[in-house]
Amino acid sequence: MSALTLARLSLVLALAALLALPWHGIEDLSASLPAWPGGDASPLAALLVEGARPWLWPVPVLLAGAALAVADGRPRGGLLVGCGGGLVLYVLLQGQAIGLNGLAWPALSPLLGVPPPQPALGWGGLFVLAGGVGLFAAGLAARGGFGADGFIALLVAGSALLLLLFVFLPLVTILSAAVYEDGKLSAVALLGRLGAHEAWGLACVGGQQGCGVVWNTLALASCTATLATLLGLAFALLSARGGLAGQPAFRAITILPLITPPFVVSMALIVLFGRTGIVTQFLWNAFDIPRSRWIYGLPGVLLAQVLAQAPVSFMLLEGGIRAIGPSLEEAASTMGASRMTVFRSVTWPLLKPALAASFLLGFVESLADFGNPLVLGGDFDVLSTRIFFAIAGARNDPGRAAALALLLLGLTFGAFALQALWLGRRRYTTLTGKGESGLPAPLPVGLKVGCSALAWPWIAFTAAVYGVILAGGFVHDIGRGDMTFTWRHFITGFEVTPGAYPAFRGAAWDSLFTTIEVAAIAAPLTAGLGILLAWLLARQSFRGRSTLEFMTMLSFAIPGTVVGVAYIMAFNVPPIELTGTALILVACFVFRNLPVGVRGGLASLAQIDRSLDEASATMGAGAIQTLRRVVLPLLRPAIVAALAFSFVHAMTAVSAVIFLVSARHNLATVYIVGRLEAGEMALAIAYSTVLIMIMLGVVLGIERLVGRAQIGRRAPGAVAEAPMRAGA
Repeated sequence: MSALTLARLSLVLALAALLALPWHGIEDLSASLPAWPGGDASPLAALLVEGARPWLWPVPVLLAGAALAVADGRPRGGLLVGCGGGLVLYVLLQGQAIGLNGLAWPALSPLLGVPPPQPALGWGGLFVLAGGVGLFAAGLAARGGFGADGFIALLVAGSALLLLLFVFLPLVTILSAAVYEDGKLSAVALLGRLGAHEAWGLACVGGQQGCGVVWNTLALASCTATLATLLGLAFALLSARGGLAGQPAFRAITILPLITPPFVVSMALIVLFGRTGIVTQFLWNAFDIPRSRWIYGLPGVLLAQVLAQAPVSFMLLEGGIRAIGPSLEEAASTMGASRMTVFRSVTWPLLKPALAASFLLGFVESLADFGNPLVLGGDFDVLSTRIFFAIAGARNDPGRAAALALLLLGLTFGAFALQALWLGRRRYTTLTGKGESGLPAPLPVGLKVGCSALAWPWIAFTAAVYGVILAGGFVHDIGRGDMTFTWRHFITGFEVTPGAYPAFRGAAWDSLFTTIEVAAIAAPLTAGLGILLAWLLARQSFRGRSTLEFMTMLSFAIPGTVVGVAYIMAFNVPPIELTGTALILVACFVFRNLPVGVRGGLASLAQIDRSLDEASATMGAGAIQTLRRVVLPLLRPAIVAALAFSFVHAMTAVSAVIFLVSARHNLATVYIVGRLEAGEMALAIAYSTVLIMIMLGVVLGIERLVGRAQIGRRAPGAVAEAPMRAGA
C-alpha cells in the first residue's frame, strides 16, 4: 500500500467520523440514535456549529492540514506526520484536561475559562483517532520509513498505540496511584505502603501469628512451581519416551485442569477433604482420625494450584522433549553410554530451557491466582486476595491496592530475571536445516519406574477430583453426603422452556451467553493481532522493534489481579471510559492473552525460510499480498492454536475480570464465584461441569486439528534399536 493511498483512506475515515458518528460516549446506543445528529448522539461537526465544544476546533484544522499534504497527489511526509501525530495527541490530551467535572488542569483556566463537563470519547472520537494514526503512518512511509510501505507503517504505528493505551497506560496508572495520598504526591506514603507490616511481617517465625503476604506469596509460588514442574516432567517423560499405552486417555486426564476455572478444583477439594468431606468422614468413621480444617490454608491452596499447573508444565516439557534432536542421544548410545548416562549428559541439559519456562510459568501463575486463595485460603493471605479486598472490601483504598500490586509485579519481574540468569547465554539448538532420522532414546528403567510411581497416583487423584466435580451436579448435596440423583441444579441453571421461541429461563444462561459472546469476539482479535505482530517482529526491521516486542510480552508479566485493578483505574474516567461495558472485557482478554498469539507466530515463522518472502517480493508482490498469499497459509496451525487457546482462556479467566464485570455483563467464572459465596456449591459444580465439557471439546478439537511435532523419521520398529546398556 502506498503512502498516498493510506493517507487518503485515513482522511476519509476521520472526516466521516467527524461528520456522522457520535463524538462522545453513549451508554445506550439504541436509545440515543433517535436524537441523531443532536443530543447525546451529536457528531463533532454539530457540536462545533452549536459552539458547545470550542476547544475542539483544532481537530478539523489538523485534518485540513493533512488534506493539503496530499492535495496534489504527492504526499508531504513531514506535514502528514505532524498533523496525524498532533491529532492523536490533542484528542487524548483534551479528554484528560476536560473531564466529567469540567476543567481537570487548572493551569489552563486562563485559556479555556470554565468549560462545561465533557464525557468520554465515543465512536466518533475513536475513529478520528484511528484516522490520525493512519495519517501519521502515511507520513512515515512517505519519508521513506518502513521501506516506504504504508501497510507496514500502519501496523507498527497502530499496534504501538494500542499497546500504549491498553498495556502501558493501565500499568502506569495503577503504579502511580501508590504515590498519591489525599490527591497529592507523597514519597513517604509510597514507602510506608511498600514497607507495611502486612506485607513483610515475620511474626510467624517466633509465634503463632501469620507471616506477611509477600512471604506467603513467595512460599506458595515457589512450592507450586517446583511441584508442578516435577509432576509435569514425569508426565512428559512417560508420554514422549516411556512407550506409554493409552495415550489419548492419559492426555485427556492431564489436560483437564488446564480447561477448568481454578476455583472449581478448590470446590472439589472441599467436598473431599473439608470437615464434612467424603474422605474426612470416611477416616473419622473407619479409623477414628479427628476431623480438621487442614484444607483451608497453605496446604489446600498449594494442592489446588499444583493440580491446575501440572498440566501446563506437562505440555511445555513434552514439547521440549519432542523437540530434542534424537541424533545426539543416538550418538551417545553408540559410543557405549548407558541409558541413564545418555539421559543425564545429553537429554537433561537440553531440557534446561523448557524446565526454566515451566518453573517460571508455574511461579507467575501462582502469583496471579485469585480463585483458589479466595476459596481455600482461610487465614492464609496472599497478595492477590489482599489487592482484591483493598478495592472491593469495606476499605476502598486504591493506593494500598496499587502498592500491593507493585510488590506483586516486582516478584514477577524478579522471576523473569532469575530465569534469564539461570539460562545464561548458552545455546540449546539441536535442530538444523538437515533432516533428522535418529531414534529418541528410551527412558532408563529406574527413571521410568520413578516417573510412573509419581504420575499414576497423581492421575488417580486427579480423576477422583474430577469425578467429584462431574458427580456433584447430579446429586442433591455431595458436600453433605446426600447422593440422591437429581436434575435440579442443572434445571435451576439451564432451564429451557420449549416452544416456537425457546425461553432460556435458567439463572446461568445470561452469564454463559455473555461469556461465549465476549470470548468469541476476543479470540479472533487476539489471534489476528498476535500473528500480525509476530510477522512484524520476525520479518521486518525498523527502529524500536525491540521496544515493541517488550511491550507485547509485558501483559504476560503482569498478574491478572494487577491487570484487573489497572483497567478499573485507567478506564473509569475520560477520555476513554470503558468501565461497566463489554468492551473493557474484550480489551482485557485481547491484551492479556496477546503473548500467546505472538509467541506462537514467532515460533512458526522461525521454521519458514525468508526466501519465500523474498521470492514473493521479487515477483512484484507487496507486503499485503505476501502476507495474505504466502505467510498466512503457512501459519495456519499457529493461527488456529492461538484462536482456540485465546477462546479457552477467555472462558475460564477470573483473576482479571472479577473487577471488570457488571450486572449487565457478568461472566461464567464470576457467576460461579458468586454462587460459592452464597453457599450454593451444587449449582456452582453443575455450572462448572457445563464449562468443562465446552472447553474439553475445544481443546481436544484443536489438538486433533493442529497435531503434534515429532522429530525423527524412523519408526521405533523400523530398524534395530541402537545398542545400549540397561544400566539404569
